[in-house]
Amino acid sequence: MSTENLPQSPGQPPRKPRVAVVFGGRSSEHGISVVTAGAVLRAIDRTKYDVLPIGITQDGRWALTADEPDRMAIVDRRQPTVEQLTEEGEGGVILPVDPANREVVYSEPGAVPKALGEVDVVLPVLHGPYGEDGTLQGLLELSGVPYVGSGVLASAVGQDKEYMKRVFTSFGLKVGPYVVIRPREWERDQSAARKKIVDFAGDHGWPLFVKPARAGSSIGITKVDSLAGLDDAIEEARRHDPKVIVEAAVRGREIECGVLEFEDGPRASVPAEIPPPDAHAYYDFEAKYIDSTPGVVPAPLTPEETAEVQRLAVEAFEAASCEGLVRADFFLAEDGDFVINEINTMPGFTPISMYPKMWQASGIGYPELVDRLIQAALRRSTGLR
Repeated sequence: MSTENLPQSPGQPPRKPRVAVVFGGRSSEHGISVVTAGAVLRAIDRTKYDVLPIGITQDGRWALTADEPDRMAIVDRRQPTVEQLTEEGEGGVILPVDPANREVVYSEPGAVPKALGEVDVVLPVLHGPYGEDGTLQGLLELSGVPYVGSGVLASAVGQDKEYMKRVFTSFGLKVGPYVVIRPREWERDQSAARKKIVDFAGDHGWPLFVKPARAGSSIGITKVDSLAGLDDAIEEARRHDPKVIVEAAVRGREIECGVLEFEDGPRASVPAEIPPPDAHAYYDFEAKYIDSTPGVVPAPLTPEETAEVQRLAVEAFEAASCEGLVRADFFLAEDGDFVINEINTMPGFTPISMYPKMWQASGIGYPELVDRLIQAALRRSTGLR
């Protein structure tokens, strides 16, 4: 598809490409997704694109929302919600299911459905399950609507920390030690599952990090220093995902690197370092989004270390068959090796997030970054990836 203005109909002037910014969602990262959407809506060039904000409520309803980025921010430590931005009644937005028709419809009980016009590309800024994990991507593939970011497989792999690590290992990337407790394991025999973790701690030592296997933004993670806190940590992780991953601590520095798709392929940004937060045990949700612990950009690495982590970030992008964008998170271990922790196929995109900060330091500002992602999606056709 051409990225220039699109024809409306015979005899009418060209129209601008229409971008649907989809945000919110059913996951525990709902609020951060709204914050991200606010930053994106503020940055999109309105002289170049028409914009349609679509919020997904916490119970899963697709709704038209106010296009008011200033209301989509964390205020007094409280996260915004889609419900606060929804001005319509109980109606919902319906995406097209026919690839030949990209018209979005607003439907309200007892009323005639209202056509909202065609959508040329979707910018999904959802984080976590039901948005970043391949589910929304599959819906958009069926609808035949181009979208920003990775396809179904890469999104699913990027959401599941276990299978992400398995993919990385198969491609020769170094990962840290981990063990997984699947839902039926815990439900069938908690003692055996607990012993599995204790044996793992015997091999790798405490502390351990107990995490939901398919969540992000450091939500539901607990640093466990001994057996005494293990059960509570597992239950906290299972509140967000019945599948739990337990990781050994990797001694070293936390290094992040952004990857962005250009016309000639993916390229890596300058890396950043996440220093240990003074007021937190580790880089948790509060440190990231509430207290805004600053990262160091660019990371104080040698030229050789910088080149190596950039190479590995692009390798991880390619290993998982990603598209559009990725933030790759590493540890620079005490032995000098980079250990990949995870990738995020739709990383935090708020003004204080590390991904846009790394690209800002690489010469691409926030509005240009958003534009490049939209343009890459418009160039790409839907279908198997």
